Amino acid sequence: MTCGAAPTRREREVLNRRAPRHEPLQRSGKPCVSYPDFLTIYAPRLLVGTWMTVQQTVLAAIVAVLVALVFGLMKVSPLRALRGVATVYIEFFRGTSLLVQLYWIYYALPLFGISIDNYPAGFLAVGLNLGAYGAEVVRGAIQSVPRGQWEAALALNLSPARRMWRIILPQALAIMLPAWGNIMIEVLKGTALVALISVADLMFEARQINASTYLSAQVFGTALIIYYLLARFGVTPLMRWLERAVARRVGRA
Repeated sequence: MTCGAAPTRREREVLNRRAPRHEPLQRSGKPCVSYPDFLTIYAPRLLVGTWMTVQQTVLAAIVAVLVALVFGLMKVSPLRALRGVATVYIEFFRGTSLLVQLYWIYYALPLFGISIDNYPAGFLAVGLNLGAYGAEVVRGAIQSVPRGQWEAALALNLSPARRMWRIILPQALAIMLPAWGNIMIEVLKGTALVALISVADLMFEARQINASTYLSAQVFGTALIIYYLLARFGVTPLMRWLERAVARRVGRA
């Protein structure tokens, strides 16, 4: 049993239903709420926030993959201008804080006539930031493809685009996927910051509940468990399945 702030209407209803089994303890006039009672009262809000976190994670992951692929290919381009643009982008987004980037996209861009709602601003900031890290993974994986594969593709007289798409990228994908598993988990964790621009994700709901109840251990402990479950039983199995599927396709299994 732990103590919080004055009970809300929902809390009073739950405590009244459970009154025959136990009487809430009192401390400084504030009723104590057991963890089962806490979940009964606030689980619906936390689940709504969790669903928003899943949406933000999926959209941010799509942005990150597209950005990483584009700028990773630009990094290995024979054109110096493209390599320069990719280098500037990657170094800028890796070298500055995700939180600052989030605030810049949501609060600063409107000063230049570009207004983005908080929902897209959240997943765009996370995706652009983690996409910069992913671009280096893409570059490294492409350059790790054995030189003989490049020479064989050249001997087949394929165009540069077809060489990359048909020969090099499928093998590079098998190399880069283990590292992408870590990046996807970072995408999930990065979405926790979107609460700071009022996107009603899991962290936003947790902070709102904590502000009204002061049950910090229960609120943030539950949020921590939910994030862990999403990473351990959502992101990790999916990435491992992709690794096995791609390995079989390119003959590495």
